[in-house]
Amino acid sequence: MTTPQHDKKQQSLVGDEKPQPLSLVGEEYEVEVGPVAHGGHCIARTDSGRVLFVRHALPGEKVVAKVTEGDSDSRFLRADAVRIVDASKDRVEAPCPYAGPGKCGGCDWQHAKPGAQRRLKGEVVAEQLSRLAGLTPEEAGWDGTVMPAEGDKLPAGQVPQWRTRVQYAIDEDGHAGLRKHRSHDVQVIDHCMIAAPGVSELGIEKREWPAMASVEAIAASGSQDRQVVLTPRPGGRLPLVELDKPVSVLRVEEKDGGVHRVHGRPFVRERSDGRTYRVGMGGFWQVHPQAADTLVRAVMQGLMPRKGEMALDLYCGVGIFAGALAERLGETGAVLGIESTKRAVEDARHNLADFPRVRIEQGKVESVLPRTGITECDLVVLDPPRAGAGKQTVRHVASLSARRIAYVACDPAALARDLAYFAEAGYKPRTLRVFDLFPMTHHVECVAILEPIRDDA
Repeated sequence: MTTPQHDKKQQSLVGDEKPQPLSLVGEEYEVEVGPVAHGGHCIARTDSGRVLFVRHALPGEKVVAKVTEGDSDSRFLRADAVRIVDASKDRVEAPCPYAGPGKCGGCDWQHAKPGAQRRLKGEVVAEQLSRLAGLTPEEAGWDGTVMPAEGDKLPAGQVPQWRTRVQYAIDEDGHAGLRKHRSHDVQVIDHCMIAAPGVSELGIEKREWPAMASVEAIAASGSQDRQVVLTPRPGGRLPLVELDKPVSVLRVEEKDGGVHRVHGRPFVRERSDGRTYRVGMGGFWQVHPQAADTLVRAVMQGLMPRKGEMALDLYCGVGIFAGALAERLGETGAVLGIESTKRAVEDARHNLADFPRVRIEQGKVESVLPRTGITECDLVVLDPPRAGAGKQTVRHVASLSARRIAYVACDPAALARDLAYFAEAGYKPRTLRVFDLFPMTHHVECVAILEPIRDDA
């Protein structure tokens, strides 16, 4: 095993001053790669026991890892596998020319077979459940599989074109690209392999974007609507947008960060569960074209709504779960949605206007839910942001005595933390399903169905 030169260096003391940490960026170590970790990297250790988080590696490999972040005082170092000494059987040549050390940071697992990617993601979910919630897969009601989205199983060398929203960074010369990993630097590209056809056909990468900081391309999967959201650099003027397909154009204002229409529709139309949803001003919608229906189906199968029940949809966005619930609860049922983003609330109210017993409130869940005066309900859907719902909200939700709770999570660590809080408050997972709705990246989407812990359990 190689010994990096810095181990032989001596730091000098000047008087009683503490020696300055020595940067280890650029140092190389030959290491045995250990297990996968949350975040798109694997764990390795140097001869001296220092922990490396290594990207572009796979468990069981022997690689030369080059440090990208860290110094002699760091608890751990970040590194890239720049040379593969002994390769895993799960390794493939990355299909994308922009994937690899020092290049685009968008994809974490281009170098792994699709089945191996899902196994790695499953190992991360299992590790987070164990470490943060004290649950085995069996105790979480999970069979350990990570399910691909419909249509994503492709022959070797082919990549799912799933990303219906791509935010391109623009370099100083006006060229479009994507950010490098943990960096503001731009990797200029001429094509993103995971971009949906509706994004690629706009031709964002083929033209220059002077004075722009970023260009977000949106290709609705529920309609032919196409949209670009331009963020100018300070003082930058909007270019004349001439793309290969008709688009509406929005602008992010420098002063307040608000999004304003330049021309065309200020929204795109999406579809879920047989309904059309308006998503305005670049607002949130699941990126994978199969994601909305996949998640709605998992949530409804888990909750099994009954006519006349009362349900909450927390962090409801433009209302896809509220709409699906309202359809199933019937004329005597009721749904309350809570969402913090003003534009999303306006869209949700528009989208669900034909359900008189659906109400949408604006504000943070932790603030609005206590003010509603609701003391009990039958069903709850939580789809919180990446940080999770948190102990305060979990306790309040648990106090409502719902017969079932659906928790939709885009981060397994946040899910596991909140499952631990739910356990303290008297709820346990009945089932957990994990979906690979972000192929080539380390991200997964989870749907946990919770129910009260019975005294005789």
